[in-house]
Amino acid sequence: MTEKISIQPDYETKDETKAGNYFVSNYPPFSFWNEQDVPCVSSLLNSPSSGSAPLGIYYHVPFCRKRCHFCYFKVYTDKNSNDVRKYLASTIKELQSYSESNYVKGRKPKFVYFGGGTPSYLSAQQLEDLTDQMKAVLPWDDAEEVTFECEPGTLSEKKLEAIKKFGVTRLSLGVENFSDHILEINGRAHRSKEVFSAYKFAKELGFENINIDLIAGMLDETDENWTECVEQVKELSPDCVTIYQMEVPFNTGIFKSMKEGGKLTAPVADWPTKRRWVNQAYEALEKVGYTVTSAYTAVKNPEATKFVYRDRLWSGADMIGLGVSSFGHLGGIHYQNLTNIDHYCDTIESKKTPIRRALLTNDEERFIRELILQWKLGRVNQKYFNDKFGVNISERYYTVLSEWKGRGDLSEENEELVLSRSALLKVDTLLHSLFLPRHRNAERYV
Repeated sequence: MTEKISIQPDYETKDETKAGNYFVSNYPPFSFWNEQDVPCVSSLLNSPSSGSAPLGIYYHVPFCRKRCHFCYFKVYTDKNSNDVRKYLASTIKELQSYSESNYVKGRKPKFVYFGGGTPSYLSAQQLEDLTDQMKAVLPWDDAEEVTFECEPGTLSEKKLEAIKKFGVTRLSLGVENFSDHILEINGRAHRSKEVFSAYKFAKELGFENINIDLIAGMLDETDENWTECVEQVKELSPDCVTIYQMEVPFNTGIFKSMKEGGKLTAPVADWPTKRRWVNQAYEALEKVGYTVTSAYTAVKNPEATKFVYRDRLWSGADMIGLGVSSFGHLGGIHYQNLTNIDHYCDTIESKKTPIRRALLTNDEERFIRELILQWKLGRVNQKYFNDKFGVNISERYYTVLSEWKGRGDLSEENEELVLSRSALLKVDTLLHSLFLPRHRNAERYV
């Protein structure tokens, strides 16, 4: 869209769900990334020494059977087999280019993440061929975790066997809701029976970590439906449950309908309702042995069930972003690839960089990035930040933290600052107060 609308954090837009991105996924905000910093990535890759941070790979599969009405990611539903083959070949060429650089050469990824779109849209054979080629370029034998996102309706027992065979340790099922009506009205391609069959196959194959995604606040969701979803999750008893609160970014089908109707408020549950539903789910899961480990996750066994991709990335790891529109982070430089699939493939074929925009961050921005992301875990270790960045959090943010404590949002436990449950459920609205002044009230575009 060309029209720009300024959206403030929801503590300023009251309780209603307005259009915009509220989920804080990186820092500095994406609107500060630019074309001028793109050459910084090439300079880093060609520097004499290799990187020392843990290395990861994010692989974007932009294909879907159907575009969900709330989806704001770069996805395609109209590509044929030739388009898919061309794209997969381009991503391997991109990976090859990274592997030959001084900065990456000789390093092995500690984590690999297949996101989308729908990674499970690809056939078993396509997945086997793709991952074999990826491993030949950059071996995975040191990987602590390989995560793979799935749309339940695309999974067969044969495909799950292939996914398990090439090394996936964390299988993430995009369930979102168990009601066929709500799945349909929100534009999801799968139905509940496909969830149950996919989950059954995955359990029988023995994946180390099975995650189920839910979304609180989908179109037409009710208290009764949410309670049924929570009960169904408890019955399935996955290793991990991830719950997101519905937001309505500008490039979604829901916002398009809002704009056509001249409406500012999204036709979904308000923020207090969504937070109440997430809290209800967490309390129910805690009663059956789960532990809440972040604003979005509850795990059955925290000692055995990790989320390496998240924890490494939130602690400053390097990550190669592969594919159209994918995001990466190398040596303190944020970057995003070209956002059109044909442009991306043609650029790779011409042996030019597919990076669209980047941002070279300074030490202060890197400190703030890790701090705001780790707040999402519900607790921050002050010694970690003092040792790594030489910053005393309590002193630097004395005024902000005092306000949080005064509202009952924050307490101290030894070296850790700990958010209350109510604060954790609205953590994305708290983080803006930690931004540098020039980054506050920025337009929220991905």
